[in-house]
Amino acid sequence: MFAAVFGGNKYEDAAELLEKACNNYKLAKMWREAASAFELLADCHLKSDSKHDAASAMVDAANANKKVSVDAAIANLRRAVEFFNDMGRLSIAAKHLKDIGDISEKEGKMEVALQAYTEAGDLYAGEESSSTANACLLKVAEISATLGDHRAAVERFETVGKQSMGNNLLRFSVKGYLLNAGVCRLCYQTADEVKRALEKYDDIDPSFGASRECTLLNALADAAELGDQDAFASALAEYDSMSRLDPWKTKLLLVAKQRIAQAEEDEDDLT
Repeated sequence: MFAAVFGGNKYEDAAELLEKACNNYKLAKMWREAASAFELLADCHLKSDSKHDAASAMVDAANANKKVSVDAAIANLRRAVEFFNDMGRLSIAAKHLKDIGDISEKEGKMEVALQAYTEAGDLYAGEESSSTANACLLKVAEISATLGDHRAAVERFETVGKQSMGNNLLRFSVKGYLLNAGVCRLCYQTADEVKRALEKYDDIDPSFGASRECTLLNALADAAELGDQDAFASALAEYDSMSRLDPWKTKLLLVAKQRIAQAEEDEDDLT
């Protein structure tokens, strides 16, 4: 049927028929068929030079494919992003890139999520949507650390921290961003390097030096310097008793603690 419809030049009539088919498939919860019909509808809109409608149809295809195939949904959204970019609708393109990041992260596709959040953050920043850009940048930082790129995570957490100090609504979150950056530093830097970084954090947030976050990071750095796993664990337990550590921090702190254990093993091998 669709091939016959596309054989003519009346793309508006074809689009109307396809829209009815899409809705019928959705009502029947035939999501794969609905997605395919929306993809055909997008192609039909392109032939009639209606790129905005084509982009919207691709988003609808993605929403249907989310029920049956995450990879197909991501591919649909990628096409929609291309259309919106071509039209200069960069904020909408950024929104759908962020959607790709959200979907991919939930599915454990971390590399795909990282790329999507990075692109979304860049577009939001270019559109002066600093708050949403920072939210994407924080996602980039978290995922970078999860993937083992702690240095990149530190850079992004610190960047968001600096930018947030100029906003009265966001500045109260800065200590948390700097804590995250410090935790990432513990995963690859020496204790001295971590402590020097903490001193510089006062330049970002003058109140950081007197905070519980800074106290924790200094205690962890001291424990790392001494090779004292028990002191490391005690500092974490004390902080966690008042401010619960989330799973992301806990995972990275385990990496930092394992560095202490590895250093002890290396020292034993030398003696």
